[in-house]
Amino acid sequence: MPNEVLLPFVVERLREGHTATLPLRGRSMRPFLEDNRDKALLQSVKNPQVGDAVLAELWKDHFVLHRIISIEGDKVTLRGDGNLSSDPPCSLSDIRAKAIGFYRKGRNKADSTSGRKWRLYSWWWTRLYPIRRYLLFMLYPHLPARLKLKK
Repeated sequence: MPNEVLLPFVVERLREGHTATLPLRGRSMRPFLEDNRDKALLQSVKNPQVGDAVLAELWKDHFVLHRIISIEGDKVTLRGDGNLSSDPPCSLSDIRAKAIGFYRKGRNKADSTSGRKWRLYSWWWTRLYPIRRYLLFMLYPHLPARLKLKK
């Protein structure tokens, strides 16, 4: 089911007080969260904070699960952990949910985002932003398919 159909339905259930577990798509939260491998446990959020991994609707039916980098008034800046640049700014009202845990590497127990392991990872990784491009290149030295030269 395409995200533009599934996610509005999920967001509505979250507003009703339910939680949701969604498989992750894309590589923007590398190196710790992987496409088609990991899942996010989401709940609605009232007061998002800097550092939270949130589900935001950047424009109609286009959602991202990225970390909050800054909040200035109503303006929120998001960036995926595996991204080198920030997303277009959104507003607090565009934040639909907060990740409260992640099921990683096929595990049946979620790593809580309020747990020591996640908080330590988050603290270090966000502070390494100035050298992130080099770290990501060391972890993923291959070129994206669209950049490979044709022979």
